[in-house]
Amino acid sequence: MAATASQRYLSTRGGAYNLGFEEVVLKGLAADGGLFIPEEIPQLPPDWTSKWREDSFDQLAFKILSLYISSAEIPSVDLKNIIARSYGTFRAPDITPLVTLDEKNKLYLLELFHGKSLKLSKLSLDDMLRQKGPTFAFKDVALQFLGNLFEYFLVRRNKGKKGKERHHLTVIGATSGDTGSAAIYGLRGKKDVSVFIFYPKGKVSPVQEAQMTTVLDKNVYNLSIEGTFDDCQDIVKALFADAEINKSHKLAAVNSINWARILAQITYYFHAYFSLLRSANFVEGSKLRFVVPTGNFGDILAGWFATRMGLPVSKLVIATNSNDILDRFWRSGSYEKHPVSDPSSDDSTPLSTFNAAHPSGVKETLSPAMDILVSSNFERLLWYLAFEGSSSSTLPQRRQEAGTQVSTFLSSLRISNAFTVSPALLNAARHTFESHRVSDLETLSSIRKLYHQSLPSSLLSLSHPTSGTLLNNSSSYILDPHTAVGVAAAWRSLEHDPGTHHIALATAHPAKFATAVDLALGTEKGFRFEDVMPIEFLGLEKRKRRVRAVGKGEGIEGVRRIIVDEVAREIGDEGS
Repeated sequence: MAATASQRYLSTRGGAYNLGFEEVVLKGLAADGGLFIPEEIPQLPPDWTSKWREDSFDQLAFKILSLYISSAEIPSVDLKNIIARSYGTFRAPDITPLVTLDEKNKLYLLELFHGKSLKLSKLSLDDMLRQKGPTFAFKDVALQFLGNLFEYFLVRRNKGKKGKERHHLTVIGATSGDTGSAAIYGLRGKKDVSVFIFYPKGKVSPVQEAQMTTVLDKNVYNLSIEGTFDDCQDIVKALFADAEINKSHKLAAVNSINWARILAQITYYFHAYFSLLRSANFVEGSKLRFVVPTGNFGDILAGWFATRMGLPVSKLVIATNSNDILDRFWRSGSYEKHPVSDPSSDDSTPLSTFNAAHPSGVKETLSPAMDILVSSNFERLLWYLAFEGSSSSTLPQRRQEAGTQVSTFLSSLRISNAFTVSPALLNAARHTFESHRVSDLETLSSIRKLYHQSLPSSLLSLSHPTSGTLLNNSSSYILDPHTAVGVAAAWRSLEHDPGTHHIALATAHPAKFATAVDLALGTEKGFRFEDVMPIEFLGLEKRKRRVRAVGKGEGIEGVRRIIVDEVAREIGDEGS
């Protein structure tokens, strides 16, 4: 069966068209520096609401992914198997359960951090710490799937091949915390894959760093980079543009610049909608908003694809921290990289380290995974907005015009640190999105407020485990700081749109962010951070680590040299 337009892909910068799913997944980034997107966004079948209403997460995933992946590339039976292996071990039967936070005001939380279940009676603590399961963050949903995709394609390509004939994938990724560990746990131990993760030294939480660096599988390499997440992300992009390493190595991306990451996340927007639809609190046709803590724009972009497919959402709400380049864009139409150093801001916290702006303009906050200056996935939205606003008469012309416009925007960003869109394009962006900036003080206040809020009895009797978020079966629910940014934005949104159902995305387990949780709740009577810690985290900080420091002076050349040397050693070990 021939691939449909939604199963073929192009580059946002106009340099590549008519690509298959396997090619875009294995490449990650287009040769022209653009990101891959489907040539057309598929529409849902007319009877999707009634036919999909009772589907499980896996069933929904198959139906949605099949719209973007041709069965000629991945046969249906194989795709179902990949999905089953990706989500079959998550702790929650619903994979991404929806819980009610405030029945009266119609506020819900979509928990995306349920990771891998452990059969405690059969495992020692040491065994548990060696588990190859997910990492208590929303990125597990996409990266378990992406890891299994890489493995599927490599097994197929390498069938009957030996030695240097084999297709060896060198996976590179930048992380502000959660992407790194989720990618590592999705790829550790897999044959014919080397994974290199770059993270900013001193700018991820201790638990996040331990989750990455205590994985000692020989195909996993952690590089601690002097700088910011944006510096790490720039290294990834520079490597993809580097002709020398691309001649000798087959590079693949694990960040959300890889289209498969966005695709996998579309499912939980539909799953949340149906969970709400099956409840007694929601009537089909009611207004619904999703509120998403946003850094690199990938998670909320998946929601945008869901709405364009036909999911009935009245608004997608961007929740940023003090690194507010997106919030400023939605208010002004200008996308500007400039230092976040407003002396009138209310971001001061008891820890002075969280008040310092990096020279690049990135400010360190209590929600470090969102401390990002340039949101890579924003480029994908810009392409579609430019395409839909094009006045050209033919489809190829409209696509080319959109690619040219995106290239112009990004060239201006590179040269002048800013670009401004037309009023028409900004209005198109505002049609689906609105934005809220949340300070550190508001983040802490949100954690405290929900901790003291009386929760519905339905939440207290849930069958899935919420260890560490719902303390001692009490009504004390604990948010991680990124989710708290989203909940704060949801409360703000409810003030001017009361009566609308709001689903805030819970992106990580609070145990990963001790500093913020302790600042918010450390003086509360009866609170102990030890009660927040899931059993999977016990002893993590004491385990042996492997990490390599990369100084500022080493640059892209130093990173390239490390990758070439380590991959050569690894392949040599496999062949010996």
